[in-house]
Amino acid sequence: MEKCFALISLGCAKNLVNSEQMLYLLSEAGYTLVEDPDGADFAVVNTCGFIDAAKSEAIDTILELAELKKTGRLGAIIVTGCLSERYRDSILSELPEIDAVLGVGSFGDIVEAADAVMEGGALSRFADQSGPIDELPRVVSTGPSWAYLRIAEGCDNFCAFCAIPYIRGRYRSRAMENILEEARDLAAHGVKELIVIAQDITRYGTDLYGKRSLAALCRELGRIEGVEWIRLHYLYPDQFDDELIDEIASNDKIVKYLDIPIQHINDAILKAMHRRGTGAEIRALFRTLRGRIPDLVLRTSLIAGLPGEGEAEFEELCEFLREARIERAGVFPFSPEEGTPAAQMERPDGETAQHRAELIMELQAQIMDEFCKSCIGKTLRVLCQDYDDESGLLVGRSYADSPDIDGLVFFEGSCAPGEMCEVLIDGAEDGMLYGKEI
Repeated sequence: MEKCFALISLGCAKNLVNSEQMLYLLSEAGYTLVEDPDGADFAVVNTCGFIDAAKSEAIDTILELAELKKTGRLGAIIVTGCLSERYRDSILSELPEIDAVLGVGSFGDIVEAADAVMEGGALSRFADQSGPIDELPRVVSTGPSWAYLRIAEGCDNFCAFCAIPYIRGRYRSRAMENILEEARDLAAHGVKELIVIAQDITRYGTDLYGKRSLAALCRELGRIEGVEWIRLHYLYPDQFDDELIDEIASNDKIVKYLDIPIQHINDAILKAMHRRGTGAEIRALFRTLRGRIPDLVLRTSLIAGLPGEGEAEFEELCEFLREARIERAGVFPFSPEEGTPAAQMERPDGETAQHRAELIMELQAQIMDEFCKSCIGKTLRVLCQDYDDESGLLVGRSYADSPDIDGLVFFEGSCAPGEMCEVLIDGAEDGMLYGKEI
């Protein structure tokens, strides 16, 4: 008799990699993935517990599944990931509908959890979240032709507003040979774009090799046949060095798109938030990067309403954005996370934080529109993703666009999904580019 499960992955790309690993383990154990939890033997929810909105989404998802379970249309519920880790002492008592729970150090135990709930039992497993990284195979669920490549786990930065180190544990780099083996396997299966991820990729190797090793890793990734794009996500501004900048500038496979979360620019706020470096150093870094890397697209993350942010500090941030012309930005109102130092600090109220975030988004929308207009007349290399029925056009991404967070390129042509082609851009609207394959 077929044993069916549904898998719901919430949160970030790093969480998705864990979901892909669980998918592989369950499939190898004889379980069959189904799209709809309605009628499944069990559902796995891999949760995010980073900010209030993510926690609410996870809890709402669990409660929706609980309704299916109550009516007999779902056998059992297994909860994994950050929410279960963060509330390991209370999640089962608060949500008794859950049958099994795994922490962030126990993704490898998913088959044991599935077997237990299939037999009407329960399981609760929380391994050391700072323990060694399990080198587990995965079923890639992204694409076509792109995949995430996680190079480290956890975080040692301990920013005052962030709960990640308490949830995901201390920073641990994966061994370079394991990363390269996985990258070669991905390339052999048609992956052309590797999106290198970790909470902080610039610190890669400091724990294993005693020095920053991201540049060396990128050099080796660039030698893999079949890999055409290497995209770098979450480079912390205080960890750049000349070797890394030179590698980014000279390695043709590294797309000239850097995701550097700064959160703010005011010195007092940066210091209060335990961010290393000053506003002047961030400005100098961005000038250096633009000077040494032609056609660079910058992405950053910003938080409005942080503790210590008054009108003057907020205006300083806006003025910096007008000057720096950062092409891509994620903007969030401050969310006081329990257990973090920032949650105890005096701060603007939530309505003010939300309003300031909206003002920054309006400012950034103008900057993004100007960047898109500057692309008209240029020929961009595009990774074709799909055919868009509504517009009757192919749709893909350029080097300036990371999946799910940035814009898209709509174009006429014959390029197949998963392939790359050259597109002459002849239009731009609402953050999207339009053109024709040449």
